[in-house]
Amino acid sequence: MKKTIMGNHAVSYGVRASEAKVISAYPITPQTHVVELLSEMCANGEIDAKFIKVESEHSAMAACVGASAAGSRAFTATSSQGLLLMTEMLHWAVGSRLPIVLANINRAIGPPWSIWTDQNDSLSMRDVGWVQIYCESNQETQDTIPQAFKIAEQLQLPVMLVLDAFFLSHTYEIVDILEAEEVRDFLPPYKPEIKLDVNEPHSFGNLASPDYYMELRYMIEEAMGEARELIKKTGKEFGERFGREYGLVHPYRCDDAETILVCSGTVASTVRAVIDQMREEGIKIGSLKMRVFRPFPFEEVREILGSAKKVAVLDRNISFGGHGIFFQEVKSALYGFTDIPVVGYILGLGGRDVTPEVLREVADKAINDKNPETYINWIGVKK
Repeated sequence: MKKTIMGNHAVSYGVRASEAKVISAYPITPQTHVVELLSEMCANGEIDAKFIKVESEHSAMAACVGASAAGSRAFTATSSQGLLLMTEMLHWAVGSRLPIVLANINRAIGPPWSIWTDQNDSLSMRDVGWVQIYCESNQETQDTIPQAFKIAEQLQLPVMLVLDAFFLSHTYEIVDILEAEEVRDFLPPYKPEIKLDVNEPHSFGNLASPDYYMELRYMIEEAMGEARELIKKTGKEFGERFGREYGLVHPYRCDDAETILVCSGTVASTVRAVIDQMREEGIKIGSLKMRVFRPFPFEEVREILGSAKKVAVLDRNISFGGHGIFFQEVKSALYGFTDIPVVGYILGLGGRDVTPEVLREVADKAINDKNPETYINWIGVKK
């Protein structure tokens, strides 16, 4: 069945198809539609789940932590300041090795107050230990939810999927709707070996001395390492079942590209349109969409970007006093493997539209600047 739905509702339908058993929610723009529809689905019996209304985002994640520890498939959604308020419990979910799925609708962080998109909320959590997947379309958003649960439950790590506020969350697109009956074979019911059980007591999240703490952190890093192949394997399996395959990255016209634009989220769609136009002009250019940010796909980035003459990284975020965050990661991945110049561009903060004209400016600048004066460039700033 196909429906024309907004990106937020694509999240809701993905949760329905995944048969989550506990949904904890606190509304915040631009995420609210996600949990509104899920509350309706719980009320009318479309989902056999417990819907928990809480007083804050911190409590929303705390409820998911408790539900997941008790053996239930748990989900919540948030944005911006809501994600920041969850921070303590995000760490708790990782350290407790709980396979919670969270949908974060990227929204700029205040002050000044903003409800529009950029990536600083999710990327401020890059070191917490959540798998992070960035979605480009409503179809990809819905399809990523059951994959996220499957990945999380095999790794025993939480997964955050991320989508752009308004450009995706409130934009309507045709989506091939997944039904629980067809997803069930792909994503079987969650049955953890260890859980909170009065008949089989265990200690959870207790004090760890220096003799053990470091090893527990090493085990999280090992799981992140396993996630790379697992994400690819899960995406391939999903593609075999539903006809839409997903991986860590998505290269476009990169085979003979001399310049490659690295991007993420909805910007990737516009980038490809600009690349097609420039290819018609005989310009050898391509793009690399970063779908998965954590774990970072080092090998794929090196393989795809290694044959280019120049790499331009487009960041809808900023690490103040540093650079764009994807730029930092790409530079780190390439360091010691190639001398290709990597140039960073900051654009689209606070929901500023990234038009084909803006991207053509970036592409022309990247190609024509033989010796960039700076490795970080702000695009479209009014001075």
